Amino acid sequence: MTSFPARSPLSRLTSLPTATYRLQLQPDFPFAAAERAVPHLAGLGVSHLHLSPVLEAVPGSTHGYDVTDHRSVRAELGGEEGLRSLAATARAHGLGLVVDLVPNHMAASPVHNHALRAVLRDGPDSPYARWFDVDWRAGDGRLLLPVLPARLPEVRDRFRVSGGVLRLDGQEFPLRPGTEGLPLDELLDAQWYRLGWWRLARTELNYRRFFTVSDLIGVRVEEPGVFEATHAKIVELVADGVVEGLRIDHPDGLADPQGYLEDLAEATGGRCWTVVEKILTGTEELPEAWPVAGTTGYDALRRLDGVFTDPVGADTLAELYRGFVGKAADRGGRWEATERRAAYEVVGHDLAAETAALTRIAERICAADPGLRDHAPWALRTAVRELLVRVPVYRTYRTGGEEVITPGAARGAKAAFAVEEEATAVDLVRELALGLRGDGAEHRAFRARFAQTSSALRAKSVEDTAFYRYTPLLSANEVGGDAGRPAVPVEEFHAYCLRIARDWPATGTVLSTHDTKRSADVRAAIAVLAQCPEVWTELLGEVAGVPAPDQHLAWTAWQTAFGLGTPDADRLV
Repeated sequence: MTSFPARSPLSRLTSLPTATYRLQLQPDFPFAAAERAVPHLAGLGVSHLHLSPVLEAVPGSTHGYDVTDHRSVRAELGGEEGLRSLAATARAHGLGLVVDLVPNHMAASPVHNHALRAVLRDGPDSPYARWFDVDWRAGDGRLLLPVLPARLPEVRDRFRVSGGVLRLDGQEFPLRPGTEGLPLDELLDAQWYRLGWWRLARTELNYRRFFTVSDLIGVRVEEPGVFEATHAKIVELVADGVVEGLRIDHPDGLADPQGYLEDLAEATGGRCWTVVEKILTGTEELPEAWPVAGTTGYDALRRLDGVFTDPVGADTLAELYRGFVGKAADRGGRWEATERRAAYEVVGHDLAAETAALTRIAERICAADPGLRDHAPWALRTAVRELLVRVPVYRTYRTGGEEVITPGAARGAKAAFAVEEEATAVDLVRELALGLRGDGAEHRAFRARFAQTSSALRAKSVEDTAFYRYTPLLSANEVGGDAGRPAVPVEEFHAYCLRIARDWPATGTVLSTHDTKRSADVRAAIAVLAQCPEVWTELLGEVAGVPAPDQHLAWTAWQTAFGLGTPDADRLV
Protein backbone atom coordinates (compact mmCIF):
# COMPACT_ATOMS: atom_id res chain seq x y z
CA MET A 1 0.00 0.00 0.00
CA THR A 2 1.10 3.57 -0.52
CA SER A 3 1.56 6.18 2.16
CA PHE A 4 -0.38 8.75 0.15
CA PRO A 5 -4.18 8.96 0.08
CA ALA A 6 -5.90 8.97 -3.28
CA ARG A 7 -6.03 12.77 -3.38
CA SER A 8 -2.24 13.06 -3.12
CA PRO A 9 -0.58 10.32 -5.19
CA LEU A 10 3.16 10.52 -5.84
CA SER A 11 2.43 11.32 -9.47
CA ARG A 12 0.94 14.68 -8.45
CA LEU A 13 4.12 15.94 -6.83
CA THR A 14 5.74 18.75 -8.80
CA SER A 15 9.20 17.47 -7.90
CA LEU A 16 10.52 14.50 -5.94
CA PRO A 17 13.85 15.14 -4.17
CA THR A 18 16.65 12.65 -4.65
CA ALA A 19 19.12 14.40 -2.35
CA THR A 20 18.92 17.58 -0.27
CA TYR A 21 21.54 19.95 1.10
CA ARG A 22 20.54 21.96 4.16
CA LEU A 23 21.34 25.65 4.46
CA GLN A 24 21.08 27.40 7.83
CA LEU A 25 19.80 30.85 6.97
CA GLN A 26 20.48 33.76 9.32
CA PRO A 27 21.24 37.48 9.03
CA ASP A 28 24.91 36.66 8.32
CA PHE A 29 23.86 34.12 5.64
CA PRO A 30 20.75 35.48 3.92
CA PHE A 31 19.04 34.42 0.68
CA ALA A 32 21.60 36.33 -1.39
CA ALA A 33 24.48 34.35 0.13
CA ALA A 34 22.63 31.12 -0.52
CA GLU A 35 22.01 32.23 -4.10
CA ARG A 36 25.73 32.79 -4.65
CA ALA A 37 26.40 29.26 -3.43
CA VAL A 38 23.92 27.64 -5.83
CA PRO A 39 26.39 26.82 -8.66
CA HIS A 40 28.71 25.03 -6.22
CA LEU A 41 25.87 23.16 -4.53
CA ALA A 42 24.42 22.12 -7.88
CA GLY A 43 27.78 20.56 -8.69
CA LEU A 44 27.50 18.28 -5.67
CA GLY A 45 24.68 16.34 -7.29
CA VAL A 46 21.85 17.33 -4.97
CA SER A 47 18.36 17.91 -6.31
CA HIS A 48 17.03 20.33 -3.70
CA LEU A 49 18.23 22.91 -1.21
CA HIS A 50 16.71 22.47 2.24
CA LEU A 51 16.23 25.85 3.88
CA SER A 52 15.79 26.54 7.58
CA PRO A 53 12.56 28.48 8.41
CA VAL A 54 12.02 31.47 6.11
CA LEU A 55 9.10 33.31 7.75
CA GLU A 56 9.52 36.39 9.94
CA ALA A 57 11.35 35.61 13.20
CA VAL A 58 12.79 37.40 16.22
CA PRO A 59 15.35 39.94 14.95
CA GLY A 60 18.84 38.51 14.99
CA SER A 61 17.68 34.91 15.35
CA THR A 62 20.30 32.51 14.01
CA HIS A 63 17.87 29.60 13.61
CA GLY A 64 14.47 31.02 12.60
CA TYR A 65 12.30 28.63 14.62
CA ASP A 66 11.12 31.56 16.77
CA VAL A 67 8.52 32.68 14.23
CA THR A 68 6.85 36.03 14.90
CA ASP A 69 4.73 36.65 11.80
CA HIS A 70 3.50 34.03 9.31
CA ARG A 71 2.31 36.68 6.88
CA SER A 72 5.70 37.58 5.47
CA VAL A 73 9.08 36.18 4.50
CA ARG A 74 11.81 37.27 6.88
CA ALA A 75 13.12 40.73 6.00
CA GLU A 76 16.55 40.11 7.56
CA LEU A 77 17.10 37.31 5.03
CA GLY A 78 16.12 39.44 2.05
CA GLY A 79 12.35 39.23 2.21
CA GLU A 80 10.09 37.53 -0.29
CA GLU A 81 11.94 39.11 -3.21
CA GLY A 82 15.16 37.50 -2.03
CA LEU A 83 13.53 34.10 -1.59
CA ARG A 84 11.95 34.21 -5.04
CA SER A 85 15.28 35.23 -6.55
CA LEU A 86 16.99 32.29 -4.81
CA ALA A 87 14.31 29.93 -6.12
CA ALA A 88 14.75 31.22 -9.66
CA THR A 89 18.53 30.82 -9.56
CA ALA A 90 18.19 27.37 -8.04
CA ARG A 91 15.71 26.36 -10.74
CA ALA A 92 18.09 27.60 -13.44
CA HIS A 93 20.66 25.15 -12.08
CA GLY A 94 18.20 22.28 -11.84
CA LEU A 95 17.51 22.60 -8.12
CA GLY A 96 14.32 23.05 -6.11
CA LEU A 97 13.67 24.38 -2.60
CA VAL A 98 12.50 22.47 0.47
CA VAL A 99 11.57 24.68 3.43
CA ASP A 100 11.30 24.04 7.17
CA LEU A 101 7.77 24.78 8.38
CA VAL A 102 7.12 25.45 12.09
CA PRO A 103 3.40 24.93 12.86
CA ASN A 104 3.63 24.11 16.56
CA HIS A 105 4.88 27.32 18.15
CA MET A 106 5.76 30.99 17.82
CA ALA A 107 8.07 33.31 19.71
CA ALA A 108 6.54 34.42 23.02
CA SER A 109 7.71 37.95 22.33
CA PRO A 110 5.17 40.73 22.94
CA VAL A 111 7.36 43.16 21.00
CA HIS A 112 7.62 41.12 17.81
CA ASN A 113 4.63 38.75 17.86
CA HIS A 114 1.66 40.87 16.81
CA ALA A 115 -0.90 38.17 17.65
CA LEU A 116 0.43 37.62 21.16
CA ARG A 117 0.64 41.36 21.74
CA ALA A 118 -3.06 41.67 20.91
CA VAL A 119 -3.92 38.89 23.37
CA LEU A 120 -1.90 40.50 26.16
CA ARG A 121 -3.69 43.80 25.55
CA ASP A 122 -7.26 42.53 25.12
CA GLY A 123 -7.27 39.21 26.97
CA PRO A 124 -9.45 36.18 26.15
CA ASP A 125 -11.85 38.37 24.17
CA SER A 126 -9.15 39.17 21.62
CA PRO A 127 -9.76 37.64 18.17
CA TYR A 128 -6.25 36.24 18.49
CA ALA A 129 -6.94 34.49 21.80
CA ARG A 130 -7.85 31.27 20.02
CA TRP A 131 -4.38 31.22 18.46
CA PHE A 132 -2.60 30.20 21.63
CA ASP A 133 -2.96 27.24 23.97
CA VAL A 134 -3.67 29.18 27.18
CA ASP A 135 -5.48 27.90 30.28
CA TRP A 136 -7.22 31.11 31.30
CA ARG A 137 -8.85 29.37 34.28
CA ALA A 138 -5.43 28.97 35.88
CA GLY A 139 -3.40 31.83 37.29
CA ASP A 140 -6.44 33.90 38.33
CA GLY A 141 -7.47 34.32 34.72
CA ARG A 142 -4.18 35.89 33.65
CA LEU A 143 -1.44 34.62 31.39
CA LEU A 144 1.81 34.16 33.28
CA LEU A 145 4.82 35.66 31.53
CA PRO A 146 7.96 34.36 33.30
CA VAL A 147 10.23 37.12 32.02
CA LEU A 148 11.55 38.96 35.08
CA PRO A 149 15.27 38.48 35.83
CA ALA A 150 14.49 38.47 39.56
CA ARG A 151 11.50 38.58 41.88
CA LEU A 152 9.15 41.49 41.33
CA PRO A 153 10.23 43.64 44.36
CA GLU A 154 13.83 43.53 43.10
CA VAL A 155 12.99 45.01 39.69
CA ARG A 156 10.00 47.16 40.62
CA ASP A 157 11.88 50.47 40.36
CA ARG A 158 12.97 49.71 36.78
CA PHE A 159 9.47 49.72 35.27
CA ARG A 160 8.49 52.61 33.00
CA VAL A 161 5.07 53.44 31.53
CA SER A 162 4.44 55.53 28.41
CA GLY A 163 2.39 55.41 25.25
CA GLY A 164 0.21 52.55 26.43
CA VAL A 165 3.26 50.33 26.98
CA LEU A 166 4.95 48.95 30.09
CA ARG A 167 8.74 48.76 29.72
CA LEU A 168 11.43 46.90 31.64
CA ASP A 169 15.08 46.51 30.60
CA GLY A 170 14.32 46.58 26.88
CA GLN A 171 11.18 44.45 27.16
CA GLU A 172 7.80 45.93 26.25
CA PHE A 173 4.30 44.82 27.27
CA PRO A 174 1.03 46.33 26.00
CA LEU A 175 -1.31 47.76 28.61
CA ARG A 176 -4.95 46.90 28.94
CA PRO A 177 -6.95 49.89 27.63
CA GLY A 178 -7.84 52.36 30.37
CA THR A 179 -5.20 51.22 32.87
CA GLU A 180 -2.26 53.43 31.97
CA GLY A 181 -2.99 56.00 34.70
CA LEU A 182 -3.02 53.53 37.60
CA PRO A 183 -0.18 53.38 40.22
CA LEU A 184 2.30 50.62 39.39
CA ASP A 185 1.00 47.88 41.71
CA GLU A 186 -2.60 48.47 40.63
CA LEU A 187 -1.51 48.67 37.00
CA LEU A 188 0.30 45.32 37.17
CA ASP A 189 -2.71 43.67 38.79
CA ALA A 190 -5.09 45.10 36.17
CA GLN A 191 -3.43 43.44 33.17
CA TRP A 192 -4.48 40.26 31.35
CA TYR A 193 -1.02 38.94 32.10
CA ARG A 194 1.14 38.56 35.15
CA LEU A 195 4.83 39.36 34.91
CA GLY A 196 6.73 36.82 37.01
CA TRP A 197 10.23 35.68 37.89
CA TRP A 198 11.60 33.47 35.12
CA ARG A 199 11.98 30.53 37.51
CA LEU A 200 8.19 30.33 37.92
CA ALA A 201 7.94 28.86 34.43
CA ARG A 202 8.80 25.41 35.76
CA THR A 203 5.71 25.13 37.95
CA GLU A 204 3.27 27.98 37.31
CA LEU A 205 3.14 28.37 33.53
CA ASN A 206 -0.40 28.33 32.09
CA TYR A 207 0.37 28.31 28.37
CA ARG A 208 1.69 25.42 26.32
CA ARG A 209 5.27 25.87 25.21
CA PHE A 210 7.80 24.04 23.04
CA PHE A 211 9.28 21.37 25.32
CA THR A 212 10.64 23.43 28.24
CA VAL A 213 11.36 26.57 26.23
CA SER A 214 9.12 29.27 27.67
CA ASP A 215 10.20 31.72 24.96
CA LEU A 216 8.17 29.66 22.47
CA ILE A 217 4.37 29.58 22.90
CA GLY A 218 2.20 26.79 21.47
CA VAL A 219 -0.06 27.62 18.52
CA ARG A 220 -3.47 25.99 18.04
CA VAL A 221 -3.31 25.19 14.33
CA GLU A 222 -6.18 22.74 14.86
CA GLU A 223 -8.42 25.83 14.73
CA PRO A 224 -9.37 26.37 11.03
CA GLY A 225 -8.98 30.13 11.15
CA VAL A 226 -5.58 29.84 12.82
CA PHE A 227 -4.39 27.33 10.24
CA GLU A 228 -5.43 29.57 7.38
CA ALA A 229 -3.84 32.68 8.89
CA THR A 230 -0.55 30.96 9.69
CA HIS A 231 -0.22 29.07 6.40
CA ALA A 232 -1.45 31.48 3.73
CA LYS A 233 2.02 32.69 2.76
CA ILE A 234 3.57 29.22 2.62
CA VAL A 235 0.64 27.91 0.58
CA GLU A 236 1.10 30.85 -1.82
CA LEU A 237 4.80 30.06 -2.22
CA VAL A 238 3.98 26.42 -2.94
CA ALA A 239 1.30 27.38 -5.45
CA ASP A 240 3.76 29.68 -7.23
CA GLY A 241 6.37 26.94 -7.46
CA VAL A 242 8.83 28.78 -5.23
CA VAL A 243 8.70 25.99 -2.66
CA GLU A 244 8.57 22.36 -3.79
CA GLY A 245 8.89 20.59 -0.46
CA LEU A 246 8.10 21.05 3.22
CA ARG A 247 9.77 19.64 6.30
CA ILE A 248 7.26 19.77 9.15
CA ASP A 249 8.98 20.61 12.41
CA HIS A 250 7.87 18.70 15.55
CA PRO A 251 4.44 17.38 14.51
CA ASP A 252 4.23 15.58 17.87
CA GLY A 253 3.59 18.94 19.52
CA LEU A 254 0.29 19.41 17.67
CA ALA A 255 -3.10 18.55 19.14
CA ASP A 256 -3.98 16.44 16.10
CA PRO A 257 -1.00 15.77 13.80
CA GLN A 258 -3.06 13.80 11.28
CA GLY A 259 -5.74 16.45 11.07
CA TYR A 260 -3.09 19.12 10.56
CA LEU A 261 -1.38 17.14 7.80
CA GLU A 262 -4.70 16.54 6.09
CA ASP A 263 -5.40 20.28 6.15
CA LEU A 264 -1.92 20.97 4.78
CA ALA A 265 -2.27 18.43 1.98
CA GLU A 266 -5.60 19.94 0.99
CA ALA A 267 -4.23 23.49 1.09
CA THR A 268 -1.21 22.60 -1.08
CA GLY A 269 -3.23 20.42 -3.42
CA GLY A 270 -1.00 17.43 -2.63
CA ARG A 271 1.62 18.87 -5.00
CA CYS A 272 4.26 19.39 -2.35
CA TRP A 273 6.75 16.75 -1.13
CA THR A 274 6.10 16.77 2.61
CA VAL A 275 8.02 14.93 5.32
CA VAL A 276 7.58 15.05 9.09
CA GLU A 277 10.24 15.37 11.75
CA LYS A 278 8.88 12.28 13.45
CA ILE A 279 11.00 10.11 15.74
CA LEU A 280 9.84 6.49 15.70
CA THR A 281 10.77 4.35 18.67
CA GLY A 282 11.66 0.66 18.44
CA THR A 283 9.33 -1.08 15.99
CA GLU A 284 6.90 1.87 15.87
CA GLU A 285 5.82 2.79 12.34
CA LEU A 286 4.59 6.05 10.86
CA PRO A 287 0.75 6.15 10.92
CA GLU A 288 -0.30 4.94 7.50
CA ALA A 289 -3.14 7.47 7.20
CA TRP A 290 -0.83 10.49 7.35
CA PRO A 291 -0.82 12.22 3.91
CA VAL A 292 2.96 12.67 3.74
CA ALA A 293 5.88 11.22 1.82
CA GLY A 294 7.37 9.90 5.05
CA THR A 295 9.70 11.07 7.80
CA THR A 296 12.77 13.27 7.71
CA GLY A 297 14.77 10.07 8.16
CA TYR A 298 15.76 9.46 11.77
CA ASP A 299 14.38 5.93 11.48
CA ALA A 300 16.76 5.33 8.57
CA LEU A 301 19.65 6.86 10.50
CA ARG A 302 19.11 4.43 13.37
CA ARG A 303 19.19 1.40 11.03
CA LEU A 304 22.17 2.63 9.03
CA ASP A 305 24.21 3.29 12.16
CA GLY A 306 23.02 0.09 13.80
CA VAL A 307 23.77 -2.30 10.96
CA PHE A 308 27.44 -1.28 11.16
CA THR A 309 27.56 -1.83 14.92
CA ASP A 310 28.75 -5.23 16.13
CA PRO A 311 26.30 -6.55 18.78
CA VAL A 312 28.85 -8.70 20.63
CA GLY A 313 31.39 -5.90 20.79
CA ALA A 314 28.69 -3.45 21.90
CA ASP A 315 27.86 -5.73 24.83
CA THR A 316 31.55 -5.95 25.68
CA LEU A 317 31.83 -2.16 25.68
CA ALA A 318 28.83 -1.93 28.00
CA GLU A 319 30.57 -4.23 30.50
CA LEU A 320 33.81 -2.27 30.18
CA TYR A 321 31.87 0.94 30.72
CA ARG A 322 30.32 -0.27 33.95
CA GLY A 323 33.71 -1.39 35.26
CA PHE A 324 35.51 1.80 34.24
CA VAL A 325 32.89 4.31 35.39
CA GLY A 326 32.06 2.58 38.67
CA LYS A 327 30.34 4.87 41.16
CA ALA A 328 30.01 7.63 38.55
CA ALA A 329 27.61 5.44 36.54
CA ASP A 330 23.94 6.41 36.64
CA ARG A 331 21.96 3.65 38.36
CA GLY A 332 24.64 1.04 37.94
CA GLY A 333 25.28 1.80 34.29
CA ARG A 334 22.10 0.12 33.02
CA TRP A 335 20.16 1.81 30.22
CA GLU A 336 16.63 0.98 31.36
CA ALA A 337 17.24 2.31 34.88
CA THR A 338 18.92 5.44 33.56
CA GLU A 339 16.07 6.11 31.14
CA ARG A 340 13.35 5.63 33.77
CA ARG A 341 15.12 7.77 36.35
CA ALA A 342 15.54 10.59 33.83
CA ALA A 343 11.84 10.39 32.95
CA TYR A 344 10.82 10.79 36.60
CA GLU A 345 13.16 13.75 37.03
CA VAL A 346 11.89 15.55 33.94
CA VAL A 347 8.18 14.95 34.56
CA GLY A 348 8.49 16.06 38.17
CA HIS A 349 10.77 19.04 37.62
CA ASP A 350 11.17 20.40 34.08
CA LEU A 351 7.59 19.55 33.07
CA ALA A 352 5.93 20.25 36.41
CA ALA A 353 3.76 22.96 34.85
CA GLU A 354 2.62 20.58 32.11
CA THR A 355 1.77 17.88 34.64
CA ALA A 356 -0.17 20.45 36.66
CA ALA A 357 -2.11 21.49 33.54
CA LEU A 358 -3.16 17.89 32.90
CA THR A 359 -4.18 17.48 36.51
CA ARG A 360 -6.33 20.63 36.35
CA ILE A 361 -8.18 19.32 33.30
CA ALA A 362 -8.72 15.96 34.98
CA GLU A 363 -10.02 17.71 38.09
CA ARG A 364 -12.55 19.66 36.01
CA ILE A 365 -13.73 16.47 34.32
CA CYS A 366 -14.15 14.80 37.68
CA ALA A 367 -15.95 17.81 39.17
CA ALA A 368 -18.52 17.67 36.37
CA ASP A 369 -19.29 13.98 36.91
CA PRO A 370 -20.82 12.91 40.26
CA GLY A 371 -19.36 9.44 39.78
CA LEU A 372 -15.81 10.77 39.58
CA ARG A 373 -15.77 13.52 42.20
CA ASP A 374 -14.06 11.44 44.86
CA HIS A 375 -10.81 11.17 42.90
CA ALA A 376 -8.41 13.34 44.88
CA PRO A 377 -6.24 15.87 43.00
CA TRP A 378 -3.07 14.28 44.38
CA ALA A 379 -4.18 10.88 43.08
CA LEU A 380 -4.91 12.29 39.62
CA ARG A 381 -1.54 14.03 39.59
CA THR A 382 0.25 10.82 40.62
CA ALA A 383 -1.61 8.83 37.97
CA VAL A 384 -0.69 11.36 35.27
CA ARG A 385 2.97 11.23 36.26
CA GLU A 386 3.17 7.45 36.52
CA LEU A 387 1.49 6.86 33.17
CA LEU A 388 3.52 9.50 31.35
CA VAL A 389 6.84 7.91 32.33
CA ARG A 390 5.58 4.57 31.02
CA VAL A 391 4.69 5.69 27.49
CA PRO A 392 7.34 3.85 25.43
CA VAL A 393 7.01 6.03 22.33
CA TYR A 394 6.76 9.76 21.80
CA ARG A 395 2.98 10.01 21.85
CA THR A 396 -0.37 8.44 21.04
CA TYR A 397 -2.44 9.35 17.99
CA ARG A 398 -6.00 8.82 16.82
CA THR A 399 -5.41 5.07 16.71
CA GLY A 400 -3.01 2.69 18.39
CA GLY A 401 -3.17 4.24 21.85
CA GLU A 402 -4.28 1.04 23.53
CA GLU A 403 -1.08 -0.63 22.37
CA VAL A 404 0.99 2.24 23.77
CA ILE A 405 -0.62 2.87 27.17
CA THR A 406 -1.15 -0.82 27.88
CA PRO A 407 -2.89 -2.46 30.83
CA GLY A 408 0.61 -3.51 31.87
CA ALA A 409 1.65 0.14 32.02
CA ALA A 410 -1.40 0.84 34.16
CA ARG A 411 -0.47 -1.96 36.56
CA GLY A 412 3.02 -0.52 36.89
CA ALA A 413 1.61 2.94 37.53
CA LYS A 414 -0.64 1.63 40.29
CA ALA A 415 2.40 0.44 42.25
CA ALA A 416 2.93 4.08 43.28
CA PHE A 417 -0.28 3.96 45.36
CA ALA A 418 -0.38 2.50 48.86
CA VAL A 419 -4.17 2.02 48.81
CA GLU A 420 -5.70 -0.08 46.05
CA GLU A 421 -8.91 1.92 45.90
CA GLU A 422 -7.00 5.17 45.33
CA ALA A 423 -5.07 3.53 42.49
CA THR A 424 -8.26 3.50 40.39
CA ALA A 425 -7.25 7.05 39.42
CA VAL A 426 -4.77 5.36 37.07
CA ASP A 427 -7.58 3.62 35.17
CA LEU A 428 -9.43 6.91 34.83
CA VAL A 429 -6.39 8.82 33.57
CA ARG A 430 -5.54 6.04 31.12
CA GLU A 431 -9.08 6.06 29.72
CA LEU A 432 -9.00 9.85 29.41
CA ALA A 433 -5.66 9.70 27.59
CA LEU A 434 -7.06 7.12 25.17
CA GLY A 435 -10.30 8.99 24.58
CA LEU A 436 -12.43 6.25 26.16
CA ARG A 437 -14.29 8.50 28.63
CA GLY A 438 -16.26 10.72 26.31
CA ASP A 439 -15.72 13.36 23.64
CA GLY A 440 -16.51 16.61 25.41
CA ALA A 441 -14.31 19.67 25.10
CA GLU A 442 -12.41 18.90 28.31
CA HIS A 443 -12.02 15.24 27.33
CA ARG A 444 -10.54 16.22 23.97
CA ALA A 445 -8.28 18.75 25.67
CA PHE A 446 -6.94 16.13 28.08
CA ARG A 447 -6.32 13.58 25.33
CA ALA A 448 -4.41 16.07 23.20
CA ARG A 449 -2.46 17.59 26.08
CA PHE A 450 -1.44 14.16 27.42
CA ALA A 451 -0.03 13.25 24.01
CA GLN A 452 1.73 16.59 23.65
CA THR A 453 3.27 16.31 27.11
CA SER A 454 4.30 12.73 26.42
CA SER A 455 6.35 13.80 23.40
CA ALA A 456 8.03 16.59 25.36
CA LEU A 457 8.85 14.18 28.18
CA ARG A 458 10.36 11.63 25.82
CA ALA A 459 12.52 14.22 24.10
CA LYS A 460 13.77 15.86 27.28
CA SER A 461 14.32 12.68 29.30
CA VAL A 462 15.91 10.52 26.60
CA GLU A 463 17.59 12.81 24.09
CA ASP A 464 18.57 15.60 26.47
CA THR A 465 19.22 13.68 29.68
CA ALA A 466 19.67 9.89 29.56
CA PHE A 467 21.82 10.01 26.41
CA TYR A 468 24.35 12.04 28.39
CA ARG A 469 24.31 9.74 31.42
CA TYR A 470 24.69 6.35 29.72
CA THR A 471 27.52 6.35 27.19
CA PRO A 472 29.07 2.92 26.50
CA LEU A 473 28.91 3.58 22.74
CA LEU A 474 28.26 7.22 21.89
CA SER A 475 27.36 6.53 18.26
CA ALA A 476 24.10 4.96 19.51
CA ASN A 477 23.13 8.04 21.54
CA GLU A 478 21.51 9.81 18.62
CA VAL A 479 18.09 11.27 17.91
CA GLY A 480 15.84 8.30 17.26
CA GLY A 481 18.50 5.87 18.51
CA ASP A 482 18.39 3.17 21.16
CA ALA A 483 21.33 3.31 23.55
CA GLY A 484 20.22 0.03 25.10
CA ARG A 485 20.20 -1.77 21.74
CA PRO A 486 22.81 -0.12 19.53
CA ALA A 487 23.17 -2.93 16.98
CA VAL A 488 20.66 -3.73 14.22
CA PRO A 489 20.86 -7.27 12.77
CA VAL A 490 21.37 -7.47 9.03
CA GLU A 491 18.09 -9.31 8.56
CA GLU A 492 16.22 -6.60 10.44
CA PHE A 493 17.92 -3.92 8.36
CA HIS A 494 16.86 -5.53 5.08
CA ALA A 495 13.32 -6.07 6.33
CA TYR A 496 13.15 -2.37 7.18
CA CYS A 497 14.43 -1.39 3.74
CA LEU A 498 11.89 -3.63 2.00
CA ARG A 499 9.02 -2.21 4.06
CA ILE A 500 10.06 1.39 3.42
CA ALA A 501 10.46 0.76 -0.32
CA ARG A 502 6.96 -0.72 -0.39
CA ASP A 503 5.06 1.64 1.92
CA TRP A 504 7.00 4.93 1.92
CA PRO A 505 9.06 5.04 -1.29
CA ALA A 506 9.51 8.81 -1.17
CA THR A 507 10.46 9.08 2.50
CA GLY A 508 13.50 10.98 3.69
CA THR A 509 16.75 9.30 4.70
CA VAL A 510 19.41 11.10 6.63
CA LEU A 511 22.78 10.67 8.34
CA SER A 512 23.34 14.19 9.69
CA THR A 513 20.93 17.04 10.45
CA HIS A 514 20.99 20.26 12.45
CA ASP A 515 19.65 18.22 15.38
CA THR A 516 22.06 15.29 15.36
CA LYS A 517 24.39 15.33 18.34
CA ARG A 518 27.39 14.04 16.38
CA SER A 519 27.99 14.09 12.65
CA ALA A 520 27.84 10.89 10.62
CA ASP A 521 31.62 10.62 10.25
CA VAL A 522 32.19 10.86 14.01
CA ARG A 523 29.48 8.29 14.74
CA ALA A 524 30.89 5.90 12.14
CA ALA A 525 34.34 6.10 13.69
CA ILE A 526 32.99 5.49 17.20
CA ALA A 527 30.89 2.55 16.00
CA VAL A 528 34.10 0.82 14.87
CA LEU A 529 34.98 0.36 18.55
CA ALA A 530 32.24 -2.28 18.75
CA GLN A 531 34.28 -4.34 16.29
CA CYS A 532 37.48 -4.05 18.31
CA PRO A 533 36.73 -3.25 21.97
CA GLU A 534 40.26 -4.34 22.88
CA VAL A 535 41.58 -1.27 21.04
CA TRP A 536 39.39 0.91 23.25
CA THR A 537 40.72 -0.85 26.34
CA GLU A 538 44.31 -0.15 25.26
CA LEU A 539 43.52 3.51 24.60
CA LEU A 540 41.97 3.93 28.04
CA GLY A 541 45.11 2.45 29.55
CA GLU A 542 47.29 4.96 27.70
CA VAL A 543 45.33 7.97 28.98
CA ALA A 544 44.71 6.65 32.50
CA GLY A 545 46.88 9.35 34.09
CA VAL A 546 45.07 12.28 32.51
CA PRO A 547 42.94 14.00 35.21
CA ALA A 548 39.17 14.24 34.77
CA PRO A 549 36.31 15.36 37.05
CA ASP A 550 34.99 11.79 37.08
CA GLN A 551 35.33 8.54 35.18
CA HIS A 552 32.08 8.97 33.29
CA LEU A 553 33.23 12.24 31.78
CA ALA A 554 36.65 10.75 31.01
CA TRP A 555 35.04 7.85 29.09
CA THR A 556 32.74 10.19 27.17
CA ALA A 557 35.43 12.74 26.33
CA TRP A 558 37.97 10.18 25.12
CA GLN A 559 35.40 8.35 23.01
CA THR A 560 34.44 11.67 21.42
CA ALA A 561 38.11 12.41 20.76
CA PHE A 562 38.48 8.98 19.15
CA GLY A 563 35.52 9.74 16.89
CA LEU A 564 37.14 12.97 15.75
CA GLY A 565 40.26 11.07 14.72
CA THR A 566 42.50 13.90 15.85
CA PRO A 567 41.85 15.33 19.33
CA ASP A 568 40.85 18.83 18.22
CA ALA A 569 40.68 20.91 21.41
CA ASP A 570 38.34 23.57 19.99
CA ARG A 571 35.95 21.00 18.54
CA LEU A 572 35.96 18.99 21.76
CA VAL A 573 35.04 22.07 23.79
